[in-house]
Amino acid sequence: MGDLEIRAAVAADVPSIVAMLADDPLGAQRESPDDLTPYLAALERLRSDPNQHLVVAVRESRVVGTLQLTVIPGLSRKGATRAIVEGVRVHADERGSGLGTQLIEWAIDESRRQDCQLVQLTSDVTRPDAHRFYERLGFTASHVGFKLPL
Repeated sequence: MGDLEIRAAVAADVPSIVAMLADDPLGAQRESPDDLTPYLAALERLRSDPNQHLVVAVRESRVVGTLQLTVIPGLSRKGATRAIVEGVRVHADERGSGLGTQLIEWAIDESRRQDCQLVQLTSDVTRPDAHRFYERLGFTASHVGFKLPL
């Protein structure tokens, strides 16, 4: 495998990002790669917020992974700043290569750089392989998550 670059996502990366988001049973139900308009608008919102970090992993000029890191200042935990990892995806050709680990390590390192005291994430209950992956990286399944569609 060639060298890996993790960098901020740009508009030209959006088709590759959306394709990865849609490339599993859950994503296939909720993503729409045929119309990139809402994704491009979302990218602009993300880019205008200094606490949002949408990154891509690029190998040999090809987007092969992505994640979003959100930094949230707060009052709880003695005013701790936390980071949330969201939308982690690795291209099917790269799964099992260690790329997911590299992406999460980047997120942890960036969280430390941003003076975060905690990194958290959620993972759908239907993704047991992802749960094992995060546990191998030191994450603990310590909470039950809830969602309310609007």
